[in-house]
Amino acid sequence: MTTTSPTTLPTVRPYPGSDPVADPAAVVVGERWRVTVLDEGTFRVEWSDDGGFEDRASTFAIRRRLPVPEYRVERTGDGILITTARARLRYDGRPFSPSGLVVETIGPDANRWRWGQEPRDLGGTARTLDDVDGRMPLEPGIIARDGITVLDDSESFLFEDDGWIGTRMPGRRDVTVFAFGRDFEAALRSYHAVSGPPSLVPRWALGNWWSRYHPYSDTSYLALLDRFAEERLPFSVAVIDMDWHRVDSVPERFGNGWTGYSWEPMLFPDPAGFLAELHRRGMRTTLNLHPADGVRAFEDAYPAVAAFMGVDPEGEQPIPFDLTDRRFLQAYFELLHHPLEEQGVDFWWIDWQQGRTTNLPGVDPLWLLNHFHLLDSARDGGAGMTFSRYAGPGSHRYGVGFSGDAVVSWASLAFQPEFTATAANIGYPWWSHDIGGHTRGVRDDELATRWVQFGVFSPIMRLHSANNPFIRKEPWVFPAEARAAMGEALRFRHRMAPYLHTENHRVARGSALVRPLHHLEPRRDEAYRVPNTYLFGTELLVAPIVAPRDPVSLHGVARAWLPPGTWTDVFTGTVYAGDRFVDLHRTLDSVPVLLRGGGVLPLAAPDELDATANPTAFEVLVAPDTSGSFTLVEDREGAEGRTVETRLEWDHDRSEFRVHGAVGALDAIPSHRRWRITFLAAPAEGQRVDARASDRFSVDLAADAATGAVLALAGAPVVGVDAREAIRGVLERAQSGNPEKLEAWEVVSKDSARADRIVELGTVGLTASLRDVIVELLGSVHPGER
Repeated sequence: MTTTSPTTLPTVRPYPGSDPVADPAAVVVGERWRVTVLDEGTFRVEWSDDGGFEDRASTFAIRRRLPVPEYRVERTGDGILITTARARLRYDGRPFSPSGLVVETIGPDANRWRWGQEPRDLGGTARTLDDVDGRMPLEPGIIARDGITVLDDSESFLFEDDGWIGTRMPGRRDVTVFAFGRDFEAALRSYHAVSGPPSLVPRWALGNWWSRYHPYSDTSYLALLDRFAEERLPFSVAVIDMDWHRVDSVPERFGNGWTGYSWEPMLFPDPAGFLAELHRRGMRTTLNLHPADGVRAFEDAYPAVAAFMGVDPEGEQPIPFDLTDRRFLQAYFELLHHPLEEQGVDFWWIDWQQGRTTNLPGVDPLWLLNHFHLLDSARDGGAGMTFSRYAGPGSHRYGVGFSGDAVVSWASLAFQPEFTATAANIGYPWWSHDIGGHTRGVRDDELATRWVQFGVFSPIMRLHSANNPFIRKEPWVFPAEARAAMGEALRFRHRMAPYLHTENHRVARGSALVRPLHHLEPRRDEAYRVPNTYLFGTELLVAPIVAPRDPVSLHGVARAWLPPGTWTDVFTGTVYAGDRFVDLHRTLDSVPVLLRGGGVLPLAAPDELDATANPTAFEVLVAPDTSGSFTLVEDREGAEGRTVETRLEWDHDRSEFRVHGAVGALDAIPSHRRWRITFLAAPAEGQRVDARASDRFSVDLAADAATGAVLALAGAPVVGVDAREAIRGVLERAQSGNPEKLEAWEVVSKDSARADRIVELGTVGLTASLRDVIVELLGSVHPGER
């Protein structure tokens, strides 16, 4: 451990890109009020009892010097009327009131909001899901169906010009109004312009994380990883929960072992060697951190910390946790954390649960932990990485969110997709949940499997469970059906790394990986009625199954609304016409994941499961009913800002797929790559294929990264799947009467119109659940239909 006294404090500096003083041309000032026109639909409105105004950065607003939009000002007595292309703000120049502060949107979404009006936003997210078994209220977001929302920033704390903590003057109100109608993308762009963009997370964070509250030793943890390797189960992040440090060995006079910074030598006699071995295996490591109890005398670093804080180490006086003390903050990072990082710790899991108060009024300790940990992790010039709880608007700047200790229940799973997607309404993109649930509940193998499948199609995939030997997440402790489904899901997550990291770069420009459907179709009422159906990047729509399957059909079901266009299931090849509601039924080995018409989904080849490396071989899934493209973005770890882009383009009219030459930092990717282009369709007659299944065919090509390659097909692929074979399989597996199955099969096999067969199925004595599965398949797009 380092024992020398710290000399610098790199954690205290302005957040990168911070520029909190607005252009004077955007500001209109009265005697005790000030309005800043931040954007055509974004107004900062301040009231001050003392006539002074706040120009320091807040937890939410770090950038107010933005391009000044065109606007018109009319003075009305003591107040003003400000008009932009999007909105009008009328303010009487007095303390805020419903009659004195009014904002109206202009255009097709014209609406009016008054100060004090009950919030009607679409929800944002929440600090934690600890002990939440089902739904919970959400904190506000900044988009609403009526098009106007307000973010009250009056109580947040501030940052001084040098990056240190500041507090607000009493008697001042500070609110930001967003008035964009249903142009939700514009509202969120404006929000991120003021609050800063989301974090760009490292590529390795997008693979599978293994986490379990369990007293592993170095040998037992590595043995576990050996078993994962034997099972071909890929992981990229090792989460070591609190038993990495001294817990039961803490002398009783010091209290419990909840807080700790010293390795438990009985479990980890050689921490640096253990962490180096994890790195050799392509894994990054995070350690759990409960800092509330400060630094006590049993810690390895206590003598150095005590001396630095002016405390006699011989007295064993505890050093209290206080991030509002500059000196403690310096010791906290340089004496407690940096030595552990020198051993090989990559980032920290900040598990703060001890309230919102500090020694400074209005200053939240969770905010301080998130903020200073991010700055410290980026001290060498990288993007930084943190893993912590949500602390309010602006938290999107601080890496990955930990949503808390999830209860093991179907109700808990059923809320997580909506909770995750709705976070995009407050610009928060990187939730990590306790996939499979952390605590309580009962063992349910189907629930565990469905939770893993949702986790694969969530922002961060982190398996986790409590310190209970009967709550486990290793796939081999489950029966064969669940075990196989979990394994395939975990492998698919790593195959998606090229797609996920491309979306990661898009998210860092001000978006989210998981978004509600109303972000895509804000003017369609249907998009608001399926909260658990969401967009997963630009190419995919996901409808996770979050309820038990039917005992007769053996299918789970998710109700979705499909936006206009066609949508192809990447696992079954089934093609659906959009602009309608549909119940999507799936057996336990599948989950509804639909690729948009013309969608291009780049995956690593099946054997390339290292989430830390750019692949040498790809499989690209194409939904070929219309033209489309996707630009793959790659980089190299530790080379922030140096990216390379490869455009992947399907031209339907020419039946041609092109891998364009890569542009940018070519040294970040292999110079030669193999591409398998898989069309979710049947081949045209005479088409050469390198692999074929009932719902897809593949053609291989090789390409130099710099020049690319072109695949010309013999003709347009034939879109759609003949549903009869799929229906035959459904009937074979169904736990129902054989005579009724045969009668249903005879109806399905007829050459009559599908609508007539669907009607006739109603006369067959099938259960409604089984009939629904067959009707879904009959209602899908069949070969040759467009």
